[in-house]
Amino acid sequence: MALMAMKKSAMLKSLNGGLKMAATRAFSSLSVGSDLLSSAPDVSLQKARSWDEGVSSKFSTTPLHDIFKGKKVVIFGLPGAYTGVCSSQHVPSYKNNIDKFKAKGIDSVICVSVNDPYVLNGWAEKLDAKDAVEFYGDFDASFHKSLDLTVDLSGALLGTRSHRWSAYVDDGNVKVLNVEEVPSEFKVSGGDHLLAQI
Repeated sequence: MALMAMKKSAMLKSLNGGLKMAATRAFSSLSVGSDLLSSAPDVSLQKARSWDEGVSSKFSTTPLHDIFKGKKVVIFGLPGAYTGVCSSQHVPSYKNNIDKFKAKGIDSVICVSVNDPYVLNGWAEKLDAKDAVEFYGDFDASFHKSLDLTVDLSGALLGTRSHRWSAYVDDGNVKVLNVEEVPSEFKVSGGDHLLAQI
């Protein structure tokens, strides 16, 4: 029992240390003033959907241009569907503020995660959030890698994932950007925080 507790403690220290180290590096591909479309060229995302919808659409993807060009978009990234804080606080903080975002002229609120679109679809339905938030899968982390927003969460058996982050993007241009330093501390990437910055 003591050995298990020591291993768990060591894993958490290692995980937190790795997260802090990764988070303190420069996020050179994305910053306030960046053109998101140029920062992630040739990247497409997969809109959350059922398997049957995927088959009928021939597993289509959505180019970033279609998501951001000529639109005011709030986007937030998180480590994964069905994870604790993401389910209990992160997505609900956007869902519960959707009317306030719309009142500020936001065209869409988007959640993107390193998951396949089918898992995201099930999760969005479980959270009853599909009517408020659009969910997109970044199945191979190519979007987050392009933006230097990945973190190695192998210690939690998740592999390469996204930092928790949020941004307000106007016509592809990043106007506000928040990146969590330690994903276990839900602070700056929530809906309330971003809403106050727009």
